[in-house]
Amino acid sequence: MTGSKRWFVIINPTSGNGSCNRKWTDIQKLLISNKFNFEFVFTQYQNHSFELTQGAIKQGFRDFICVGGDGTLHNIINGIMDQKEVLSTDIHVGIIPIGTGNDWVKTHQIPNQLEKAIEIIKKGSLKIQDVGKIDLIPENKRPVYFINLAGIGFDGYVVSKVNKYKHLGTLAYLAGAFLGLFSFQNFRSKVSVNAEQIESKTLMILVGICKYSGGGMQLTETSNPFDGILDISIVKDIGKWDIIKNLPKLFNGKITSHKKVETYKTTSVSIDLLDTKKPFIQADGELIGTGNIEVSIIQKAFSFYA
Repeated sequence: MTGSKRWFVIINPTSGNGSCNRKWTDIQKLLISNKFNFEFVFTQYQNHSFELTQGAIKQGFRDFICVGGDGTLHNIINGIMDQKEVLSTDIHVGIIPIGTGNDWVKTHQIPNQLEKAIEIIKKGSLKIQDVGKIDLIPENKRPVYFINLAGIGFDGYVVSKVNKYKHLGTLAYLAGAFLGLFSFQNFRSKVSVNAEQIESKTLMILVGICKYSGGGMQLTETSNPFDGILDISIVKDIGKWDIIKNLPKLFNGKITSHKKVETYKTTSVSIDLLDTKKPFIQADGELIGTGNIEVSIIQKAFSFYA
């Protein structure tokens, strides 16, 4: 099966604090020994994997391997969803996870071990999950797609700080969160969901498809990437010490039961930011801008080996 397909391998050499570059020789040997017929290319700048994906699709490639972290996969997904050559589900992606958080793979139990990750791709079993779509309002930009979790506020602020601490691995998110606690300011927002409007002072607003984010945190309730539903968590005006006190609940999923957290399930949500200074928006751990957004779900749009 692997030899009869043409695989396009995208490697982000900076993923995993540079460990992706160091491991590529071993990965290449494993792909060859498992009889993959592949071409490969290294990304050279931010969002390069978006362009590489679209170029490869035009060349006829339909099977991809992402060697990198959540950000690399995010850009590949956006390259797939943005193109018009073929249906998004005609493109199949295998993942060899080498990143800081490796959060998306946790939901699908794709292992970090190179041999095991490649074995999953080789077996050829496919799953198809939902994809989130973010429209920035009123900016006339292309939509941003995500497959894990998007958010506005504190989580976006943490993402903006994480790059400084990537040498810490998954602890980078914890370091960013602690530092952010003492500099981030809560903001006023209006969330329109299921014919209801929730206006409040807010720490962060999360829109989830999969279960984990931020190095293993569980910030939305009972997320399921196959149910066609977005899981919303509105974290209201929680103070710094209250966050520290509830830190374990960020990782065990119990934060959604906090009295200042409201959860919803929906197929679309609008988020308006009411302060002059707009907080960061992140999608799959990548900063995408600031401003008001509309988020919707595209059911069963991403096909991957798992």
